[in-house]
Amino acid sequence: MVSEQEIINKLEVKILNVDDNNNVNAAILERLEKVVQSLQENSVKMGQLLAVHNEKLDKQDRIDAVLFEKIEQVDLKLDRHANDIKKGCERDILLVDKRLRTIEKKMWTIAGSLTIISFIVSPIGQRFLRGTLTPPPTSGIIQTK
Repeated sequence: MVSEQEIINKLEVKILNVDDNNNVNAAILERLEKVVQSLQENSVKMGQLLAVHNEKLDKQDRIDAVLFEKIEQVDLKLDRHANDIKKGCERDILLVDKRLRTIEKKMWTIAGSLTIISFIVSPIGQRFLRGTLTPPPTSGIIQTK
């Protein structure tokens, strides 16, 4: 039969094995707790990072909205100025056209006048004018009484 001492030895070995298992389990639990705590800290830090990032994104969205509004205002002003310049150019072109027409009329009047003057001064014009403007001399007798 098995002696009491052997049973005690076996129990002590089992207890030591259980103690060793408990020590290993305690070490594993301690490491798991550290990992969980590290994950919690990282989660908190990540939340803070995300909050800061969201704040920066919101701020950038507001800045973008202001910039787009200013771009639209500049575009409207540019369109308005372009239309004003276009109207001014059209008005100036019409004025220049009117002056050119006046100058052209004067030029043709001068050209016509020069043509008439040169015709009158020419020998052909002189013959024509003598025949047209000056009546042929008529002989007349003056009688005295």
